[in-house]
Amino acid sequence: MIVQKRETKETQIEIKLEIYGSGKSNIDTGVGFFDHMLDAFTRHSLIDLEIKCKGDLFVDAHHTVEDVGIVLGKAINKAIYPLQGVERFGSGVAVMDESALECHLDLSNRAFLVYEVPIDGKVGDFDVELAEEFFRAVSFNAPFSMHLIFQRGKNRHHILEASFKAFALAFRRALNPNPRIKIPSTKEVL
Repeated sequence: MIVQKRETKETQIEIKLEIYGSGKSNIDTGVGFFDHMLDAFTRHSLIDLEIKCKGDLFVDAHHTVEDVGIVLGKAINKAIYPLQGVERFGSGVAVMDESALECHLDLSNRAFLVYEVPIDGKVGDFDVELAEEFFRAVSFNAPFSMHLIFQRGKNRHHILEASFKAFALAFRRALNPNPRIKIPSTKEVL
């Protein structure tokens, strides 16, 4: 179990993470829709995740969402690197009703994000632009390379939920144990 904390003027966050769990979650960020997305990620990645966050929600949800991504990325870093005995690359497509999104990951220990999810507006009180901030914070703090690509969809809730689920599937597959792979790199180090 990895425990990662971060305290700033804007947020106080504690995350507990078990990479090879069973999909259990206990998430309270104060942002209901974001909690729902993180729960979907947890269930489909099969990690166990606890998040407690107190943020300056009187301003808006930006600091909370981005900072949770930072802390989750740092927890993932502690849990997976140095990377050995796993696939390293993972892809997943998640469908939710009319929506489909794909995610491709390279657990490369190098940060990069391609985010091609062309939506704006809100889901309830949640600004959909915050999803990109979350994914950037996770991928840059883990670090790994992630490509999230919109295939189709109209409903913003469905599109965002499919993106979190696609991330979960790709993450689970990239961490799939493979004893034949010692260090998954031609450089012999990640």
